[in-house]
This record gives sequence, structure tokens and C-alpha cells, in this order.
Amino acid sequence: MQNKRGIAQAFGNPPKGIALRRANLFDVFDLSRVLIRSITELCAADHKNDPDNIALWTANKSPEAIRGWIESGALLWLAEQDGAVAGIGGIRDGQEVSLLYVDPDHARHGIGSALLARLERELSKAGCRVAYLDASCTGRDFYAARGWEPSGTPGEWHGIPQFPMRKSLHPTD
Repeated sequence: MQNKRGIAQAFGNPPKGIALRRANLFDVFDLSRVLIRSITELCAADHKNDPDNIALWTANKSPEAIRGWIESGALLWLAEQDGAVAGIGGIRDGQEVSLLYVDPDHARHGIGSALLARLERELSKAGCRVAYLDASCTGRDFYAARGWEPSGTPGEWHGIPQFPMRKSLHPTD
């Protein structure tokens, strides 16, 4: 039953007041701010407020790095709420959700769910049948509630836990 709920969410519309669109070069400063604030303020269960872990995790989240991602063809989506960039999501290799972060000021307003649904829809449209991601401690329950299941042995990246997850998608024609 849980997966059916996840499928329904994946193909639903974003909540009222949330706009989703592809990120572009004009968004790099806002995206950097969202990524760094989300990691720093919402992911304490993962980095344990260790300045070295936070620095490692945010090291490639600068506007310059994000500009490079976009210029190299990264598939990044952003969510706007009330005219402000409120979240960012990304797809890699046609089968992986590479990132999903929400600004702390917009947490628990449906931003993450709307972005994840968009990413799943994009993967499905591209023919992906099974999508993958590595969840943090902070995100694991969020993904599980949306139909994602554990898919391997947990690991870590520089001391930060990583939980492999997968979800069956139904590609659209």
C-alpha cells in the first residue's frame, strides 16, 4: 500500500503557492543559500553539528560549483514559494535522485514532496523503471513515507551516514 501512495504523490500536482521549474544560471546564489542553510540547520542528525563535517558537506555547494553543474547539463529543479527559492532537487545518470534540499524557512510546507514528485515524474518520462538515491538520517523517513525502500547496505561519506534506497517507477509514454 505504501508504494501506491508514493505513486499517487509522484504524479500529483504541487500544493498551491509552490511553483516548480528548471534551475538556470541566474539561480546559483539562491540555490547555494538553500543548500547550505538546509544542510547546516536541518541535517544536524547527520553532521552532529561538527564544523568539519558541515564544511565537507557544503564544500561543493558554492554558487561557482552550482554554475558548473548547470553548465555541464545537470538536471536541477527548484521550488519557489511566495517568490523565494525554497528548495532544490536534482537527477543524475537518468536513474538517481542526486539531491533534495529545502530551505529551513520553508520546511514542512510540501516543498520536498513536490520536488520529489517532479523528479520522479522526470525520471519516469525518461524511461526509468527503478530510481535510486542515498538518503541521509534526516531524509530516510521522508523518502520511506513516499514509497522508497532500503536497497543495500548503509554506508557513510566522510562520517555522514548514507542509506541506499530505491523506488519502482512506472514510465510514461
